[in-house]
Amino acid sequence: MPGGRASGVGGAQAGGSDGAGGVSGDEASGVGGAQEVRASGGRGAREVGVSGGRGAREVGVSGGRGAREVGVSGGRGAREVGVSGGRGAREAGVSGGHGAQEAGASGGRGVQQPGGASRGGVHEVGCSGGAAQPRGGGVGPGAEERSRGKRAPRPAQLPPPPGHFTGRGDVVRALRHGLTGDRSFAVVSGMAGVGKSALALHVAHGLRDEFPDGQLYVNLRGATPGMTPLTPASALASLLRDLGAEPRRAPEDDEDPAAASALLRSLLAPTRTLMVLDDAATAAQVRPLLPAGPGCAVIVTSRSPLTALDGADRFPLEPLSDRDSAALLRAVSGRDGLDAGHPLVRLAGRLPLALRIVAARLAARHALTPDALAELLTVSGGRLHHLEYDDLSVRCSLSVALDALRTSDREADRDAALVLARIGALDLPTYGVPLIARLLDADELRAGAALDRLVDVALLEETAYGRYAPHDLVRDFAREVSGAGAGAEDAVAAVDRVAETALRWYAESARRSLLAIIPEGLDRADRLRGVAARLGDVSSSAPMSTSAPMSMEAAFAWGDTELDNIVALAERHHDTSALMSVLVRCLFPYLQRRGRLTELAALGAVAVAAARRQGDTADEAQALTDLAGMHYMSGRASEALALNDEALALWRELGFVSCVRRGLNNRGLLLEGLDRHEESADALHQSLALAKELADPLSEAVTLSHLGNLYEHTDARAAIAHHEQSLAIGETIGHAIVRQSAHCNIGYAHLTLGEPAAALAHLEESLRIHDEYEDWHGASQSRLGLARALRELGRHEDAARECAVLLDRAEQRGDTHMAGLARHQHGLLLAAAGRREEAYEQWESALSALDGTDSKVTDELRGLLGAP
Repeated sequence: MPGGRASGVGGAQAGGSDGAGGVSGDEASGVGGAQEVRASGGRGAREVGVSGGRGAREVGVSGGRGAREVGVSGGRGAREVGVSGGRGAREAGVSGGHGAQEAGASGGRGVQQPGGASRGGVHEVGCSGGAAQPRGGGVGPGAEERSRGKRAPRPAQLPPPPGHFTGRGDVVRALRHGLTGDRSFAVVSGMAGVGKSALALHVAHGLRDEFPDGQLYVNLRGATPGMTPLTPASALASLLRDLGAEPRRAPEDDEDPAAASALLRSLLAPTRTLMVLDDAATAAQVRPLLPAGPGCAVIVTSRSPLTALDGADRFPLEPLSDRDSAALLRAVSGRDGLDAGHPLVRLAGRLPLALRIVAARLAARHALTPDALAELLTVSGGRLHHLEYDDLSVRCSLSVALDALRTSDREADRDAALVLARIGALDLPTYGVPLIARLLDADELRAGAALDRLVDVALLEETAYGRYAPHDLVRDFAREVSGAGAGAEDAVAAVDRVAETALRWYAESARRSLLAIIPEGLDRADRLRGVAARLGDVSSSAPMSTSAPMSMEAAFAWGDTELDNIVALAERHHDTSALMSVLVRCLFPYLQRRGRLTELAALGAVAVAAARRQGDTADEAQALTDLAGMHYMSGRASEALALNDEALALWRELGFVSCVRRGLNNRGLLLEGLDRHEESADALHQSLALAKELADPLSEAVTLSHLGNLYEHTDARAAIAHHEQSLAIGETIGHAIVRQSAHCNIGYAHLTLGEPAAALAHLEESLRIHDEYEDWHGASQSRLGLARALRELGRHEDAARECAVLLDRAEQRGDTHMAGLARHQHGLLLAAAGRREEAYEQWESALSALDGTDSKVTDELRGLLGAP
């Protein structure tokens, strides 16, 4: 926070360390300039409840010029009112500091009346406990006069309200409702600079009238740059002093902090007081400071949600919305034209502290345009360097938490500091416990504890169960941390080492997923050839993981969770890692079955380049085969054929018969799609012969299926016979993919024969089998055929529903080829319903999606649209 010290409590800096939403840097005394009511006993000192100087009238007792004791003798400077001493004493000075009410002279409802009993039994600030005053105790026995002095002001220690407070209307309303209702204890949490202090002060100032006995403020300095956190004992001493407890009444810090806490509760119990405990570090720091009276309310701000504190409503703050971020920029900078889409909103991470810094820079330099500042933040590569202005600094706010972790005695804290550096080196979208355990070279329990600590100090967010990610500005900070203290070359080498450790873990995990997805057989054996040796023969001493096998469900879930990270690593380290081609080879079954064509295209190209760079022929042949598969699924049979033939030549060179058979099978499939039927038949018959030579029924079933597709062009009944042979083998060996494919192909053959009812049964069975086994390509072909069969049976509503499902799933996967085919079918349905304009829109979209593919549907679409 900008500005000077707050004299209200312990000299703490006003506003915490949050730097949020427009808190000004004015000197914040927190007391409105009020003097403490405790009289020092010097000449001319004011007596409690009595105006005076040298000739001041004593109330109920004679005394010297200095001290004026009321109703009891005591130490010099003591001011007791209406009490004869002993355990039940009620000191006037208790309420004295920073705007407290005068004792025995407030005149409010339930105030102690002079010389008599209290009305209503409610005591204002200045009365300890809640017990009734001793009878006749207004000013002590023998009192000659009532006190006639001015009321001392109540505590009003809040720093000034934040200027330009923006947004968060729902949170403000919820906080106000809770603090004035049954939920009078709130914890506002969030990362550095997110606006916790600003929100707390904005709400607190709005509630002053609801808490007539005063407002207390303590900056606990939990994350204040350059300052150590305030201890609970120090905070208690400051509060008690500011509430007027005399030193002899307040327990010493090191003697009995529990007694000090109890005294604080006693003082506040009969009052309606609002307390703001800003920038707390831990629950233990806050707990002794909490009042117990039903009329008090407390707002605590902290980077941690302080879940160990019972009974609190919690308000975790997120960065501002784009709209509110732009509004804050305009308000603070005075610049118009900054809307929610301006790059500065994103570059400041929608974080109030960063937004205020950006706005301050714009306000200070009229020649600096918002666009120029945005370019500076983007191009320079040192965004945090530009997010500093005067005493505002995003980097400093983040450093406080990291420094505390590094110097902590707790292992989890030191681990957390190391993990943040590893995160900065990798810079992945998200992180999970298993990967962090590998990077930390520790077990998952210890890695989880480190991640939890980073969440506690708001350097990470848990975006989903077990998944963690830093805010964009924390990412920048983590990158700086990862290279701190090293030269440029050493920093690059360190990043590469961390990346290779991560890639090894990903390759091992991908291998486990492969074992779950591909059934035992030649396909699995060929794909895993040499993988174990490669994972055990790279520049690392870590052995290949021996983790428990994955289930198929877990394998697909793992791929869904980690794929973005794998793509990010491949983009950055594809030319330095020795593991890239192995990783992609093991990941391919997941990518193919899930239909992740966009990622498969990117990773496939990376794998081919990596294999060629390393001079590994087997890796290159496998990578070319996989890339060919991606092009086939994308409808680009010509490109797929070229890649497959290149791989086939390498397989022949290597002498891997099973791989040669697979290459021939793929060649026959691709040639059939290109209407090169004779060449297709030749390749498929060669493949079938090798399958029988290898005594591999799975390979035989697949080739029979492809032969059936070929025969469908000339004899659909013969095609069905081949598909039924394939189906029988699939049922014998219990292979779901073969069964699914056979039913799908039989369905299409029946459509060719004009038998949609027969086709429907097989296509529905194919989709039912798909529920047992994930395979996007097979399932999408079956659903496309199902939509066509339903349309031909006149069940247009059902057909439209299947088209919509297919289109949605295709677009989710980035499969533009299948999306185009779905739109083609949908257009036919719309045309049949007389909705020609809508049909044309679907066909135009379909043609755009299929343009550049080898799909035969493109010619039909051009005819439907009347295009040349």
